[in-house]
Amino acid sequence: MRQLIVDTETTGLDPKLGHRIIEFAALEMVDRRLTGKFLHFYINPEREIDMDASKIHGIYDKDVKDKPVFAEVLEDIISYISDAELIIHNAKFDIGFLDYQLKLLGFFSTNKYVSGVIDTLALARQKFPGVKNSLDALCDRFKINRKNRGLHGALIDCQLLAEVYLNLTREQISLAGLEKEKVNLDSYFFKSIELTSLNLKIVVPTEDELRSHENILSNLDKSTNGNCLWFNSK
Repeated sequence: MRQLIVDTETTGLDPKLGHRIIEFAALEMVDRRLTGKFLHFYINPEREIDMDASKIHGIYDKDVKDKPVFAEVLEDIISYISDAELIIHNAKFDIGFLDYQLKLLGFFSTNKYVSGVIDTLALARQKFPGVKNSLDALCDRFKINRKNRGLHGALIDCQLLAEVYLNLTREQISLAGLEKEKVNLDSYFFKSIELTSLNLKIVVPTEDELRSHENILSNLDKSTNGNCLWFNSK
C-alpha cells in the first residue's frame, strides 16, 4: 500500500476566517518503509501570516511572498496524493484547510482523490487515553529524537510523524517476530510441510482455553484500532 505522511502549516487556525496554507509536505511510505520520495511546497497565501502562527512554525510573510500561490501547485498536490492513504496528526485540521481551498477553486474534497485517511491523533488517544498525545509528547513517549525540531515545519513534522506512526502500529509486526520495520513481509515465503508420516499428538483446547484465546485476540484488536488480522479473519 502506498501511504503518505502529510502535514501543513497555515497563516492561522480557521480557513473560514481567511486563513490559508503556507506549507505542504508529503513523505511517501510503501510497505512501512519511507521511499525517499516526497512533495514539498512553500505557498504564498496572498494574505498576512498571523504573528502567533509565525512564532510556532517560523514562517514569516517575507519567506513566502515570492512563492507560488495555492492554485499553481494544486494539480501537483492532487496528482501526488491520488489513490494513496494519508497519515496525518489531527487530520481534521489539515483536511479542513485542504478541502476549503479545493472547494474555492472548484475541485472535489480530498476524500475524492485518496483511498483513505488515518488520524494518528485518534490512534494515540485510543492507545494512550487521558494523557497528552501531541506530536512532541508522542516523540518523547517513543524516545524519538526531535532535537532538530526547533519549530513546527511541515517537512520535519512529517519525518517525526512517520516514526510515531510506525511505533503506534508496530504490534502485529512485532508479534510476527519481525521487529525491524525495514523487513518486507512479502519477501517471506512459507512452504507447506508434509505431516502425514509424522506421529503427531493432537491436543484439543478446552473451552476455557478457547475463551482465553478469544479474549487475547479481542484485546489485541482493540489496541490496534480494529486491525488484528487473526481476530477479523474468522
